[in-house]
Amino acid sequence: MSLAPRLDLRQSQSLVMTPQLQQAIKLLTLSNLEIETFIGDALEANPLLEMGEIPRAERSGSDDGDAPETPREERESDTLIAEGAAESDAPTDLSAAEMEIDRDTGDGSWGAADGFGGEDEGLGIDQHGGAALSLSEYLHAQVGAAGRDDREIFIARAIIERLDEAGYLGEPLREIADTLGIPLAEAERALELVQTLDPAGVGARNLAECLAIQAREADRYDPCMARLIDNLELVARGEVARLQKLCNVDAEDFAEMLAELRGYDPRPGLTFGEQGGSAVVPDILISPATDGGWRIALNEATLPRLVVNRPYLVELRDGCRDRTSRAWLKEKLEDARWLIRALDQRQKTILAVASEIVTQQQGFFLHGVSHLRPLTLKQVAEKIEMHESTVSRVTSNKFLHCPRGTFDLKYFFTSGVGGGEDGEGASAEAVKARIKALTDAEDPKAILSDDKLVDLLKAEGFDIARRTVAKYREAMGIGSSVQRRRAKKLAAIG
Repeated sequence: MSLAPRLDLRQSQSLVMTPQLQQAIKLLTLSNLEIETFIGDALEANPLLEMGEIPRAERSGSDDGDAPETPREERESDTLIAEGAAESDAPTDLSAAEMEIDRDTGDGSWGAADGFGGEDEGLGIDQHGGAALSLSEYLHAQVGAAGRDDREIFIARAIIERLDEAGYLGEPLREIADTLGIPLAEAERALELVQTLDPAGVGARNLAECLAIQAREADRYDPCMARLIDNLELVARGEVARLQKLCNVDAEDFAEMLAELRGYDPRPGLTFGEQGGSAVVPDILISPATDGGWRIALNEATLPRLVVNRPYLVELRDGCRDRTSRAWLKEKLEDARWLIRALDQRQKTILAVASEIVTQQQGFFLHGVSHLRPLTLKQVAEKIEMHESTVSRVTSNKFLHCPRGTFDLKYFFTSGVGGGEDGEGASAEAVKARIKALTDAEDPKAILSDDKLVDLLKAEGFDIARRTVAKYREAMGIGSSVQRRRAKKLAAIG
């Protein structure tokens, strides 16, 4: 057998991710607000696209709330993606009849009430929280007027820049003094200046100092309060008798001191961090229907509508004299039609998934989290006859608003725990909700252990192990029975 180089021709088939397919997959994953940005870029890139208005008649749904029938094949995103990828390679006819075809993104609603989710309904992008003043900027604005001289103000500004988001100074003061090349006494005076600024408690080096600053601001820092703040570890352990003895006060005074201490903010700087956040804008809106069902609609306040600008298309067509210009116009028209079809299909796919989630989790929408059922992406995919990956993409970065609040779509997909009477078990979220309800309602004199919680849950049909109860309890930030006993004891005193 001889080895020698040679040339061969072979034919093979393979799947290729075309640009249209990649775009369709991307559109499924984006939220409505991200779609708005994407459409803005598309409008700049394609002169044949323009924003369209939603006619009042199209926005109005039927009074009975029934969803209009959509053929199953039209809801198949996988089929549309393949169809769009194939059509994108075909020549586009620029006849007058073709240009009269003007498909748009639709109103994106199933049985929506009149005006539901329109311009005056739902949450808009302009309702997002604006940029707020940061903690550092707020403190810098005050320190200029509070400082005694320019040198002290300079050192105080250097300290402000070293505060963390909670308002604490994590770097040792001596290291700051060495870095600035100043005596430690000057750094201490500058820190005292920072600690006089609003909000009270900023510039503290630990929790005790933070609470002491706030107590001084409230004119409550007497020797008894000082001893209470110096023994915060005893407060955490709930050693009431020992604390009363250390503070040398009776039960009534101690309860008053403890209530005062609870009123202080252990992280004063976080107030500014929270103001900079933005509200969650839901993508899907759910409301009760008159027939006892549910109306499901996309939030049109954040969902632009695209159409092809036909007058401009006719004008460009008449001006295209050479072959290159007509080829460019064909490409832009096909891109515009493909994007409109893809957005239309995205809306139908989202509504199909949302409708199935509402059907599967009917108990949650009627009665709350305790009736949340175990649900997987595969179950929804089989019901709506789509691929599991498509459902996964649709539920990413999407939020649903209903009378019970706003929820991430992923929230409705939970694993099953134990085995109930129906054989399908209970949702993990339902078990967590029940554990929280039991611990919140427990008697301070009869705190429930994990074993007791297991027995109570089993009596209600939740067959789960003790380690599962402990895991869920810790995940929700609920302390052990010993920790809860101390906390409720302190709460009873306050």
